[in-house]
Amino acid sequence: MSPSIKALAHQWLSIDRNPSTRSEILKLLENEKFKVLEERLRRRITFGTAGLRGRMGAGFSLMNDLTIIQASQGLANYMSKAGGKSIVIGHDHRHNSKQFAEYTATAFILKGFSVYYVSNREGGDIPTPFVPFAVDYYKSFGGIMITASHNPSADNGYKVYWKNGCQIIPPHDRRIQDEILVNTHPIEGAWNFKAAFDHAESISCIHYCMEEVFSLYLQRLTTQVITTQISPRTRFVYTPLHGVGLKIVTAACQKMGIDSLISVEEQSQPDPDFGTVEFPNPEEASALDMAKAKADAEGIDLLLANDPDADRFSAAVKDNGNWRQLTGNELGYLFAEYIISQIPRERYSSTYLLNSTVSSQMISSMAATLGVNYIDTLTGFKWIGNKAIELEKSGYNVPFAFEEAIGFMLPPIHDKDGISALVLFLQMYDHWIKSGTSAVLKLEEGFKKYGYFKECNGYYRIPNLSSIKTIFNENIRRLRDADTDLEKPYPDKLGRFTISAWRDLTTGYDSSTKDHLPLLPVDRTTQMITAVMRSDDEDTVRFTVRSSGTEPKLKVYIESCSNTEKKASQVSHEVWKLLDSEWFKTETTGLVSSFVA
Repeated sequence: MSPSIKALAHQWLSIDRNPSTRSEILKLLENEKFKVLEERLRRRITFGTAGLRGRMGAGFSLMNDLTIIQASQGLANYMSKAGGKSIVIGHDHRHNSKQFAEYTATAFILKGFSVYYVSNREGGDIPTPFVPFAVDYYKSFGGIMITASHNPSADNGYKVYWKNGCQIIPPHDRRIQDEILVNTHPIEGAWNFKAAFDHAESISCIHYCMEEVFSLYLQRLTTQVITTQISPRTRFVYTPLHGVGLKIVTAACQKMGIDSLISVEEQSQPDPDFGTVEFPNPEEASALDMAKAKADAEGIDLLLANDPDADRFSAAVKDNGNWRQLTGNELGYLFAEYIISQIPRERYSSTYLLNSTVSSQMISSMAATLGVNYIDTLTGFKWIGNKAIELEKSGYNVPFAFEEAIGFMLPPIHDKDGISALVLFLQMYDHWIKSGTSAVLKLEEGFKKYGYFKECNGYYRIPNLSSIKTIFNENIRRLRDADTDLEKPYPDKLGRFTISAWRDLTTGYDSSTKDHLPLLPVDRTTQMITAVMRSDDEDTVRFTVRSSGTEPKLKVYIESCSNTEKKASQVSHEVWKLLDSEWFKTETTGLVSSFVA
């Protein structure tokens, strides 16, 4: 029998020692706000492949000191059983990030781990890419970064890396969650991080290494990413969007001969409230408004941006006097084209390019034309990074990988790294200027060679999570024709388009393989379908619809390839409308549409 909500509240109060969150639960209990208490206490925040991420506040379902301690105790136990003896820990500038990192470190110290604390005694904030870099450098068993990346200011997160420097993948997530559930009571000393840190220092089990990691990371940029000095003609405006990117980006620019970095002053210093933007996500066009105004005032045609924890990168360029914000897919192609152009042709056959299955197929077309290998993965750098390591162990070179959500991976780090991406893009842009071309012209050149690829991505908000299975099972999977053989469990057409390939990673079916089993992992707990379609006039469309693992959203990624840019854009938007009317049926399902691109 499930405990009463009052019993859950008293359970919380019996183990939480944070005065603020205790007060929250006490007031809700005293005021008989039982519905709110149900939302906060009945469900536990779940550890997944992204670790933890959610809104901060009191309760088992939210991010707070207690749930951080519980997660850290469970993770430390799991890593210890697997042979772990050391851990890298860092944090960004968000509200409570420093405190969450301190409680995390305390749990690992109490479990006998050595802690590489990528901070200092005052609590220095760092970019996320420093943590996977430090995991590799110190050869630790794993790493934890306290950050919610570009989420709203009320959120925070707990991002976990395994000993290979990649984010964790199944079955680690489920096994870690199991360990958390049997380690929910804070062990002795868990709430006293000062005593734990003092003891760890006395026996040399905590290493404050922020300055060392900063220096080593900068050295890695200098030796592996920076290959040229930037011409004085290449001017740009930079914004870290109230995040932690300015210091390392400034240092990297100095290594490229840029002595004076022009940044958006109002957004240059870490601000956990992200005061000038509604969403601190550089994918959002409005987030770059101040940077564009600064560039216009300075007569500058290029702006570069990182998200607050600097693991994502965005750029906008002037095109015929107007700002054009490059999409993640466009940036991914530009990076791939440039990187491949620097590799000797005889090494193409031993080189792989990677991206996620929801990202553009333009690099697949380029790779096929040039004789370079290409493979896609499930969504997320946990899959991209682990696949890259697998290929590298087999002797292949993996110089680049990306995801459409402005995430770019450059070796030796096996995760997205917005700083390295910015540094490389600046050199590419400088090279284009010296060669008499531009980012837009390079894209047009690529379109002419490999096809005009245009995307139409977006999502639907789901008012009722239980409706997801109904939408996929009743509205989509049952659309196959009545006379269709059961061995072909998908519809023949969508509007005027003929469906030529179908992959369902929920049910485990792929029409393109001999045995109809997908090459990518199947997960029956989530919904994900990818289809390829063709029209009579030879337009090709590839789209993926999937449920989000972290938000009440149904995400849609559509990309068409046509003989002109305009037509490709029109076709992808046409498919969005077809999916909306024939599959998602917003009038009856209650889904709320939102375009991203």
